[in-house]
Order: sequence, then structure tokens, then C-alpha cells
Amino acid sequence: MNALVEYSIPIKGIANGIHQFDYQIGQQFLQHFEESPITDAAVRVQLELEKKPGLFVLQFDISGTVRTNCDRCLADIDLPISGQQRLLVKISLEEESEDPEVVYLHPEATRLKVASFIYEFVILTIPMIKTYDCEVEEVLPCNEALLDRLYEEEEAEESEENVSNPIWDELKKFKSN
Repeated sequence: MNALVEYSIPIKGIANGIHQFDYQIGQQFLQHFEESPITDAAVRVQLELEKKPGLFVLQFDISGTVRTNCDRCLADIDLPISGQQRLLVKISLEEESEDPEVVYLHPEATRLKVASFIYEFVILTIPMIKTYDCEVEEVLPCNEALLDRLYEEEEAEESEENVSNPIWDELKKFKSN
């Protein structure tokens, strides 16, 4: 039995119009995807499926947190994410698509499997730089020792830049003449 069967929408005989689906994404869902950059999350995916003749319009609304490492201090954080994605599913015998937002579904298909789309869209909502304003939290997740060391190195570099170099000072005189 497929473990992701709850992420499969029965489409045979579904009426035209808007249909709502709600999914909770967590560790159990993510373990089904090998090489996933995240292993734990608390994400809510609200899916609005609009059925039109020969076409499904899927609107994914994603919000929650993913467990990852902070890019600033390397501490484990629950990074807030949110985003919206849209996907068109056309009923057709055609299977190739130039457009990444269009998927083709065979006319005799009875179910629309959305697990892989949900996974991809959750991954796409993770920002490239994994930091956030954690100052508002009661308990800071930051690795203070590492941050202190980084700030010390930045201050040392700034003080080295402020020291005058006699060779450059002489060259600057030529530029001003």
C-alpha cells in the first residue's frame, strides 16, 4: 500500500468548481523523499483545486516552519516559511510540456497525486539564506559563542583597514595631483 495515498485526490466524477484540501507536512511525509534537504517540518498546505472542463487549476498556499541550520550561527532553528504556488493540470493524451507550471494527466486517470508537487513547493519556499529575525523569540536559538567570535573577527578586519599604509598614502598624492 502506498504510504502517500492521503495525498492522492480522486478526480473521476468530481464536479466542476472549487474544492478545498488541507495537508499537514511533517517528518513522516518528508521521510518518503530521499536526499531531502530537510527532515523535519511543521507546514500546513492549503490546496484549492478548481475543476474546469479539461483542466484543473491548483493553488497551493504554504505556511509553517522547517527544521534546518542557521546560516549565520549554525544552530538548529525552526525557519519560518510561506509562499504560494500555482499549477495547471490539463487532461490530455499529450505528456510533454515546455511550461513547468503545466502537467498533463491521462483522460482515464482516476486520481491526481499531489505529494511530489507539495514536496517541491515546500522546498522552493525555503529561502537561499537560512536566517530570520530570531530576536523576537523568548529563548534565542543562536550559538552565541560562534556569533561572538564572528563579530570579533569583523572588528579586527575593520581596525586593520583603518591603519594607514605609507605606500598607499604616497600613491594617493599622485591621484590628487
